[in-house]
This record gives sequence, C-alpha cells and structure tokens, in this order.
Amino acid sequence: MFKNLTLSGLHAFVGRNLKALEMLGVLMRIFSFSLVSWMGPKSPFLFVWVFNTADAILLSYCAIIKRETAYTVLNVFWVLVGIVGMMRALGFGD
Repeated sequence: MFKNLTLSGLHAFVGRNLKALEMLGVLMRIFSFSLVSWMGPKSPFLFVWVFNTADAILLSYCAIIKRETAYTVLNVFWVLVGIVGMMRALGFGD
C-alpha cells in the first residue's frame, strides 16, 4: 500500500479524497477540543496536542490544494500553536 508513496502520490491521494479528508480533520478537531472540555485538567494534554496538530496539518494541506488562503493561514497557525502545545506538555519552557 505504501511502497510507492511519493509527494506527488500523496498529493494525488489527497486531491482524490479531499472532502473526506477535510471532514476527518474537522472531526479530529472537534474530538480533541471536546476531550479537553469534558476532562479539563485531567485530559491527556500531549495526546490532545499531537492529535490537534495532526488535524491542523491535514486541514492545511487540504486548504493549500484548494487554494484557500484564509484557511491555509488559520491551519498553519494551528500547526504552530500545536508545536508550542506539545513542547509545553513535554515540560519545555517551564
């Protein structure tokens, strides 16, 4: 399945499955924020940040393919926020 995985192959896969991947990214975002809302301080913050950053990467890529500048900026911002969140969850900057 992954033996011919190239950047052009990935781009073609995302292009063919754009709507489904966007929905997956949105559902991932809803799940990660719901988890924090429900569990509060007991939520697994590193998991939430990793999951949230993964959906931001997915949604950024979809927005780039669709040439939606506003959503590209928004989701790239969330990637950066996610990197900071993961660093904080791992104890960097304390």
